[in-house]
Amino acid sequence: MQRRVSPWRPSLAAALALALTQGACDSRPSDEVEAPVSTLGATLADSCAANTHFQVGAGIYDITGAAAELGMMGYAMVEQKTAGIHQRLRSRAFVIASPCNGKRAVFVNADLGQIFQGVKQQVVEKLRARYGTLYSDENVLVSATHTHSGPGGFSHYALYNLTILGFDQQNFDAIVEGIYQSIVRAHDNLAPGSIRVASGDLFDASLNRSPEAYLRNPASERAQYAADRDTRMTLLRLQADDGREVGLINWFAVHGTSLGNDNRLIHGDNKGYAAWLFEKAKGTNYTAARTFVAAFAQGNEGDVTPNILGGTNGGGANDTESTELSGRKQYTLARSLYDNASAPLTGGVDFRHVYVKMDAVNVAPAYTDGQPRTTCTAAIGQSMLAGAEDGPGYGYEGASCERIHDAWTAITCNLLTTSCQAEKPIVLETGSQKPYPWTPEVLPLQVLRLGNVALVALPFEPTTMAGRRVRQQVLSRLAPLGVDQVLIAGLSNAYSGYLATREEYAKQDYEGASTHFGPWTLAAVQQEVDTLALAMRSGTSVAPGPTPRDLRGEQTTIQTGVVYDDKPLTKSFGSLVTDARAAYARNETVSVKFWGGHPKNNLHIQGSYLQVQRKSGSTWVTVADDASWETTYRWERNNCFPTFGCSYVTIDWRIPSDTPAGTYRIRHEGDWKSGWDGLIRPYNGVSREFTVN
Repeated sequence: MQRRVSPWRPSLAAALALALTQGACDSRPSDEVEAPVSTLGATLADSCAANTHFQVGAGIYDITGAAAELGMMGYAMVEQKTAGIHQRLRSRAFVIASPCNGKRAVFVNADLGQIFQGVKQQVVEKLRARYGTLYSDENVLVSATHTHSGPGGFSHYALYNLTILGFDQQNFDAIVEGIYQSIVRAHDNLAPGSIRVASGDLFDASLNRSPEAYLRNPASERAQYAADRDTRMTLLRLQADDGREVGLINWFAVHGTSLGNDNRLIHGDNKGYAAWLFEKAKGTNYTAARTFVAAFAQGNEGDVTPNILGGTNGGGANDTESTELSGRKQYTLARSLYDNASAPLTGGVDFRHVYVKMDAVNVAPAYTDGQPRTTCTAAIGQSMLAGAEDGPGYGYEGASCERIHDAWTAITCNLLTTSCQAEKPIVLETGSQKPYPWTPEVLPLQVLRLGNVALVALPFEPTTMAGRRVRQQVLSRLAPLGVDQVLIAGLSNAYSGYLATREEYAKQDYEGASTHFGPWTLAAVQQEVDTLALAMRSGTSVAPGPTPRDLRGEQTTIQTGVVYDDKPLTKSFGSLVTDARAAYARNETVSVKFWGGHPKNNLHIQGSYLQVQRKSGSTWVTVADDASWETTYRWERNNCFPTFGCSYVTIDWRIPSDTPAGTYRIRHEGDWKSGWDGLIRPYNGVSREFTVN
């Protein structure tokens, strides 16, 4: 098994070459820590106090990007480019409205590595064009599952496009449009209904990958918890009043790194597999405007790995098996919680949102070590390049200015590190790059209340203890409103690295080195989120904060598009290279190879590059496609002399053990680009008929 590079890290050479300038830490006045409860807030709370009636709607839509020659997002490996599909990526959206106060909110769970700022900006822009002021930054929460097996290039900030070789407009557009369409469907499907909530523990699906850093947190604080990672899964079951099952959302903290950096197939990783299992059991139709939707959402997974046997070992014989093991464990608990959920969600919908200039926060002593503190210009540390326990990279973890063990650390600490960043040996100050910072500094924070459950949306990857501190902060403020659970929605609305506690930051493991805004970043987040929670409790509004920059017109790329497709003179696109056998038994694999075209020519959104079809009388019925777990679509370049534009498409079908006996075939649909007129034309190919016994 190849070594994995842990998320997210630019190449060592790029980091060293560009670590040239440093900036001072600016500051701004903080908001007040406490606020009175207003009469208006009490009235609103009372009107929804016993409410169990909601309007609920769900929608799902395809967000799968280019299945060939596009860098993948997560492991920061230049050579890791897409080469097919094992599982299509989806955006799963839910609209929840409370008639008791006339408010509504949107929760989106997208099969992506991160939600980048530009994605959220343009999704909200499209919603406003359609619905006016009904949906906005304030009540739309877009969260990523954190799969590391999706195509990249969809950030407007340079660091996250570095190893992708620039911005990819096609992938960005597919993601924005897919998220938007999933919300439109959820909106159109709104109907009176109820929500039930259930929670349970999953002990054998996660491991803290930085246990020494976790142990630096106060013993008295650690003693309040049974484990060094959050084992709790919380699930909301949404059901229409007419009995129709709408869907579910559950939150469980674990990285989407069951698949390593040697994977080239687009994949939702363990959470994508868990969602597919649940939706398969409920008969989800991915092309239907209204269907059952199961969202397996992310929490404070910053230091939590699915590789439960340590390193890169998830317990399976290979990464695919490890993905299945992790995903099935999450599915099994979610299914039990869903089937047994009985406690009604009680209360109303509410939300608060603010943009914060995270590199210029004055943090009050109440949130720090008793001294006024500030955040810093964004920078990444030496140990970010070293990676985490489940993904070693360059150097070693724990390179810290508090204990210098080598010449490189000494140089970075003495020449590059600012006092603001404390123990961090800086290798790249992303926040001071020109003409624009390489990572965003104006970031969204959001608190969204769904009855007695509150979500805190953070544009970071919080560690276990960082998430716990934020949850406790918000719970203490919202308990008077009837909130009894607070959940972290990590990787939401934007992205700017990790969020470690002050104690973990000093250790400078991967998570601390990836906490961009210095040692008091978490304290600043607690302060700003506290302001939101207090405003929600008192029924008062908050100022929107500074407007984040819009960089859609400032993007560059060195990626190459499709010049043309070709094939041998005696062949057609879709012609067979390798055909199926005449007969197969269950559990065998059918493999068929075609002369193909480049998948960038057409993403086949809401479609498929393949169909497994069973003969029924004189017609063919599709029983699996490229979204099915038992199929894979693979693309490979074959530079057939003298044209150099040829490619193969290989379709595998691992015949499930419950497949009915009968006659089957494999069909491939693709598109090819002409080198003569530049036009893109569809083609198809079909295998021989074969029997399954």
